Amino acid sequence: MRARSTLFTLFAEFLWPEGRAPVSLLVRWMKALGFSEPAVRAAVSRSAARGWLVREPGRPAVYRLSDRVRWQVAQVRARLYDPEPPWDGRLRLLLHHVPEDRRGDRDRFRKELIVLGFGTPYPGVWINPSPRLEAAKDLVRFYGLEDYVELFSAERHSYAPLPELLEKSYDLAAARAAHEAFLSEEVPLPEDAKDAFRRLVELVHERRKTLFVDPGLPPDLLPEDWPGFPAKERFLTLRTRLKQKAEPFLDPR
Repeated sequence: MRARSTLFTLFAEFLWPEGRAPVSLLVRWMKALGFSEPAVRAAVSRSAARGWLVREPGRPAVYRLSDRVRWQVAQVRARLYDPEPPWDGRLRLLLHHVPEDRRGDRDRFRKELIVLGFGTPYPGVWINPSPRLEAAKDLVRFYGLEDYVELFSAERHSYAPLPELLEKSYDLAAARAAHEAFLSEEVPLPEDAKDAFRRLVELVHERRKTLFVDPGLPPDLLPEDWPGFPAKERFLTLRTRLKQKAEPFLDPR
């Protein structure tokens, strides 16, 4: 795990919804994960320089999530922890034609669309059966792409046969493989609070990666044997148990 990515995990898992922490607490937690104090302070400073964290006035040094990263954390948490609502029979469509001189923004924009559950069947065309159009609109505004993006919902009768479209838009085989691997993996439940904390951070950190391969389709559009269902149930159960065991380390008072 990289230091800045680990910071994101800590804020998302242990510091939500306040989204703020003294540097001393971040140092203590990240030392338990194998990071040195200079590495932690450097990661915090670089995150602040990039606008991911904001230092609050006064001492001791306290940092909070920037509004932009707070929004990202909310999207990730929704994908990881919230149940998918039933499908409403509509597709959210996003069309873009971002020019080459905005390639950097375009690539980052696409990456965040994937985390929101969008897939692409054709160049410049993105779809999402889940109702995340407002989140996509937030992304468009953040990157200043209003002149290059169109967003709308489509009724079922107005697009190609859905199974073929989903197969073309998403790598569901890779998502299935990721879930099956997690289900077959042994995840011990340490008795020591610090060990439980480490295991919990690793668990959440690894499950975050599945957001890039599994779009979180509504259950109505997935087969009954979809391994994502038991994988999510197992993840949430392990998370609860590990968090309970880690509590003395998280709050040693």
